[in-house]
Amino acid sequence: MSKAHFNEEICKGCGLCTTVCPKKIVEINKDKLNKKGYNPAGVTDIDKCIGCAFCAMICPDCAIEVKE
Repeated sequence: MSKAHFNEEICKGCGLCTTVCPKKIVEINKDKLNKKGYNPAGVTDIDKCIGCAFCAMICPDCAIEVKE
């Protein structure tokens, strides 16, 4: 089954992906900073990811891929 994969180093933490996830498992990681100084988004429970790709479609920085 397909799952979302986040490239944390190019994520700007805009939060758009968190608004479209039907399972509500995408969140901004407030405990982590990437090299650019942003709090990146990520999946809190990858086993619940259904691979819908809504997060990848809305990401303005193409920081999310959905792959097998």
